[in-house]
Order: sequence, then structure tokens, then C-alpha cells
Amino acid sequence: MIEIPEAQTYAQQLRQTVVGKTITQVLAAQSPHGFAFYEGDPADYPVLLSGLRIDGVTALSGQVEITAGEIHLMFHDGANIRYLEPTDKRPAKHQLYLEFANGDALVFTVQMYAGLRALPKNMDGNIYYLAARDAVSPLSDEFDQAHFETLMREGGPKLSVKALLATEQRIPGLGNGCLQDILFNARIHPQTRVSALSDDQRTALFASVKSTLAEMTAAGGRDTEKLLFGQPGGYSCILSSKTLAFPCPTCGGSIQRKAYMGGNVYFCPACQPYKDYTIRD
Repeated sequence: MIEIPEAQTYAQQLRQTVVGKTITQVLAAQSPHGFAFYEGDPADYPVLLSGLRIDGVTALSGQVEITAGEIHLMFHDGANIRYLEPTDKRPAKHQLYLEFANGDALVFTVQMYAGLRALPKNMDGNIYYLAARDAVSPLSDEFDQAHFETLMREGGPKLSVKALLATEQRIPGLGNGCLQDILFNARIHPQTRVSALSDDQRTALFASVKSTLAEMTAAGGRDTEKLLFGQPGGYSCILSSKTLAFPCPTCGGSIQRKAYMGGNVYFCPACQPYKDYTIRD
């Protein structure tokens, strides 16, 4: 799934490969997928996009915006995008295909579910797009301790740290993937209530959000996700399904997996102990 580090990496890679190029062929929804979410009728995308020049690419939280004239193309969640050279073989199945005047192409496929949305920029009222556009990015200086404390206060006394970080678009683009290492680095169990955190834990959690996401982004995304050229990101995840069988890199204990809030969480019981904390006033 595309989260903040992958959106930043995709945007950088796309700026280097397709900005300035003109779209000459568009195929949309050629391989039907029940969880590929388009804006409007994808049958209109060839008319909407053909002949346009790619002007720019921007990462908005966990979404990527490609601008072409007055149209923007947004992709997010489980969208997989591959860049193809003119001589590369074209895949038989895809949910969106853009070919350029020089013969290279972008191929979009969907893993689980994804948004592939093309429409005029001034007509996009999608709540997830607006949240991503207007959010204070954890990669920016504006995302400071005071801002983070505001997010924690607004969540209510029963909110867990996983719910704080990865639900309700509080921090758009931070999802269940990035969450695992953030909490490990902060030494906080994912089920811990925000209201039960000590002052030191609150500071550690804020610092980990900033530093872990910055490290993931600087490395070109996580190694659990493949990017524009089909290669995984350079950041080696500490906790994921791929590392579950390995011992904790800090204490050597066993990593645990648990279903929680609609997805799996991974944690070290020794380094991230869970207690039935008394809620602070």
C-alpha cells in the first residue's frame, strides 16, 4: 500500500521520467477490477487525458497527483505503477495504461483496492483528497510537538496509539505499514491508550513518527513495497510479515503478530510491553 514514503518516492521517480511528455494513448478499465475506484466513467479517460502534456507530479500525504493541463490524475492505496521503456513488453492486464509520444508508458494495476481518479483539478471534492491536500505533513517542520499534542487531545480518552496514527485521516498517508516500526522505535505497544502514555512516551512517540518516516522516505520507501521501476524500496522494515520469523533485533525475543483494528500488528512483547494502564487525568 502507498503510504507517505512511497508517495514521496513515486513522485520523485515520475518527475524524472514522465514530466514534459505528451500522452498519446489511454486505456482504462480494460481488465475489470471490483475495487479499482475511478472518478466518473473510465470510458471517458481516453478523451479526457489524450494529447495532454504532463506538467508536474506532487506527493500529497499517501496520494500522488499527476497534473496535465487542467486535469489531475490521482492514485493511492493499492495502486501499483510501473514505468515501461518503448521496448518493454506490455502486460496483458491492467486497470489504467498511459503511453507517451516517445513510446514509453505507465501501467497501473490494483492490489486489493486503489483509487485511479482523473478529473479537472477544481472539481475534486473527494474527502480523502482534500484531507491529504490540507494535512500538515509529518515530514515538515510545521508538524511539531504542539501539533501532535493537539491530535492526541482530540482523539478522546479511549483512543489507542494505533487508532491515533492510522485511522480517521488524523495523519493522512500514515497507515498500518509504517505504523509498525514507528511504534517499535518508540517502544510502545499498539494497543496502549494515548491517554495512558507518560510524558516521556508521548515525546518518544512524536520523535519516532518524525524520524521513522523521514528515514523511510530518504531510503526510497519500504522494502515491502515495489516502486516505479519494479524494485522494492531501500528501507528495511524492522517489523512486517517478512520479519515475523526472525528474533527481535534489540532483545532477541520472539516477534508477535495480532489481529487488531482491521489489520495485523507486529510487536515485541519485551520491548513493547502492554499493560492495562490507568488512564491519566
